[in-house]
Amino acid sequence: MNRRTLSSLASKPVQLLSVLLLVVTVVNAIKLTEKFKWREVKFEWPSAEAEQEAINVGKYIVSHNLPLGLERWKDKLFITVPRWKSGVAASLNYVNISDDISPTLRAYPSWEANQLPDTKSEESTPKTLDNNNTIISTFRIRADECDRLWVMDTGLADILGDAKQYAPASLAIFDLYTDKLIRRHYIPESLMKEDSFLANVIIDVERGDCDNAFAYLPDLGGFQVIVYSFADDKSWRVKHNFFHFDPLAGDYNIGGINFQWTDGVFGMAVGKRSRDGTKPIYFHAFSSTKEFMVPNRVLQNETYSQDPKSYYDYKLVGDRGPNSQSNAEFHDPETGVIFYNQVNKDGVGCWNTAKPYNPDTQGLVDSDSDALVFPNDLKVDTEGNLWVLSDRLPMFIFTSLDPDAYNYRILIGQTKEIIKGTPCDTE
Repeated sequence: MNRRTLSSLASKPVQLLSVLLLVVTVVNAIKLTEKFKWREVKFEWPSAEAEQEAINVGKYIVSHNLPLGLERWKDKLFITVPRWKSGVAASLNYVNISDDISPTLRAYPSWEANQLPDTKSEESTPKTLDNNNTIISTFRIRADECDRLWVMDTGLADILGDAKQYAPASLAIFDLYTDKLIRRHYIPESLMKEDSFLANVIIDVERGDCDNAFAYLPDLGGFQVIVYSFADDKSWRVKHNFFHFDPLAGDYNIGGINFQWTDGVFGMAVGKRSRDGTKPIYFHAFSSTKEFMVPNRVLQNETYSQDPKSYYDYKLVGDRGPNSQSNAEFHDPETGVIFYNQVNKDGVGCWNTAKPYNPDTQGLVDSDSDALVFPNDLKVDTEGNLWVLSDRLPMFIFTSLDPDAYNYRILIGQTKEIIKGTPCDTE
C-alpha cells in the first residue's frame, strides 16, 4: 500500500476495524518524507537561447536526463545525472536545501565544466582532458570530512547508445569552499579490465588527517576494488572471490519489469574504528544477498593486499535473505546502523552493526511502490538525516518513463526516528 492508496481510502466510508488498523499501521510505517520530486529534471542554463539551441541540435534531450547519485554538503545537495544516453545537459549538479519541491539543477563546478569536449576524430581514448575541470559522466560522489568533493568520473558518454570514451576513468577532487579542482587522478589502464565499470566511490578519512585519505572504487564489471591513496597519489587493484556476483541472485522484478543483471561488488561502507585502530569495510555485490567485511588496513597496504595470505582477512558477515539485492549502503556513525537500498522491495533496509547479520535482524525503514521504485543512492549527512534518491532506472533503460508522472524523488528522514520499531532500533 502506497501514499496514493491512503488518499483514496480517506475519501471512502470505512467501517471495518481491521481496515482502520491496517491504515494506521501503514501510516506509522511511512517514515521518509519527500523533499524533492520531478517529472523530468530541468537545468539552469546560461540563457534561454542556449537551451533552445541545445534542443535544436540534439545536445539536450529532456527525457534522457535521469538523476542517480546524491550527496549533501552544508546547504548544497549534489545530484548526478550520468550520460546513459545522448542529450544530457550536465552530469554533476546541485540544488539548495531550501529550494522548492521541483528545483532546476545547477551545474557544478560550472556550466562549462559539464560540457562534452569537441572531438573531430574517432581517436583512441585520450590520456587526459584538455580542461581538467571537465566532468564527463559521474554516477556517485562523496563529500568527505575535510570538505572535499570526490567525483568518480567514468569518462564515458552515451552508454546505452553510441558509447564513447572521452577520457580514462578518473577521480576529480574539488575544494567545496572554493569550488576549485584540487587534483585529478586518472585510473591507470593497467588496472582496468575489459568489462570494468566504476560507478561508486567510498572515502576513508578522518578530519585532522586529511592527507591520509583513501578512496575505494568498487569495479562492478571487473569484480575488483581499486584503491587510491591521496598521500601517494597512487592507485592499485585488489582482487577477491567475494567481489563476484551470486549467480542465484541476478534476477530482478521491479516496477513490473523482469530482467537479469550480473553486477559484482558495488555497495561499500566504512564502519566504526575498532580498538586495534582499523575500520571494517563492509561490502556486497549488487547481484547478491550476502554481506562481507575486510579491515581497511588490508585494502590500504598495496603489498599485503596482493599477498595470498590476505584472502583470509575477508569475512562473510551474513545473508539478508531472498530478494534483498542492494546497490548502495552507508554507515551512520551516530546510531551504528548501516542503511541500504532494497531495489526488489521498493524500499530502504537497515542493519544494526551491533547485532548478528541475518534476515531476522534486517529492518525495512520504508517501502513504497510509487515513491521508492528503484532507490538508487543514499547518504547520511552530518545532521543525522538519511537522504534517498529513487529514479525508476529499469523503466528508463528497458521501456520508457511517463513524463506526466513523478519519476524522480529525493526523500529524507532522521536516522534515529526511522529505525524505531525496526530490528535496527538501538534502544
